[in-house]
Amino acid sequence: MLRASVIVFPGSNCDRDVQTAIERVTGFAPKMVWHGDASVPSSDVIVLPGGFSYGDYLRCGAMAAHSPIMKDVVAKANAGTPVIGICNGFQILCESGLLPGALLRNASLHFICRDVFLKVENDQTFFTKCYREGEVIKIPIAHGEGNYFADSETLDRLEGEGRVAFRYANEAGETTPESCPNGAQRNIAGIVNETGRVLGMMPHPERLYEKALGGTDGRRVFESMLLSTLEAAA
Repeated sequence: MLRASVIVFPGSNCDRDVQTAIERVTGFAPKMVWHGDASVPSSDVIVLPGGFSYGDYLRCGAMAAHSPIMKDVVAKANAGTPVIGICNGFQILCESGLLPGALLRNASLHFICRDVFLKVENDQTFFTKCYREGEVIKIPIAHGEGNYFADSETLDRLEGEGRVAFRYANEAGETTPESCPNGAQRNIAGIVNETGRVLGMMPHPERLYEKALGGTDGRRVFESMLLSTLEAAA
């Protein structure tokens, strides 16, 4: 069994996509939780979906990070409940302090919507254990502010602690400047917290989880969620 909760903010537009992906991949329908609620139901995993929460006013994710529900999301994350933030959800995780750094405007100053190649850097986290380290996968991006930024000390710490989960790469797995679509430092596409139980990623796994969508590389994020939960309950 997987008890997932998807947080719905004003302006979310990938909440139903991730709801469908979770149900079709794991067989268990998640609860949809309104941002104005005071608490998240008891959950095995919490999902902050993509979209444009609060219209991206001020900064992407800045207002959503102060939604009433986020106080409990932060508390549950700090207590060990796994949390994944996808695209706008990643921005919210950074704004709420659950992950370090910030997502800046794309270096091109353009919104980018296309498939990209990612290199799996860590296959030992709650959300990545169904992948293999060094594997190259293809997942779509759709963002205007996905340019990951952190100071050098933070970047070195993320690298040293193995907390970079995904990195933009080319099809051969080379992490070159040309393979980075948005200017993100060190080609970072996704990071985890110290425990590996909070993941922020800009690419959208919920958009590529079955062949009818053009590929299945995003599917294993959700399979990993289910496997990790079942292993913890065993």
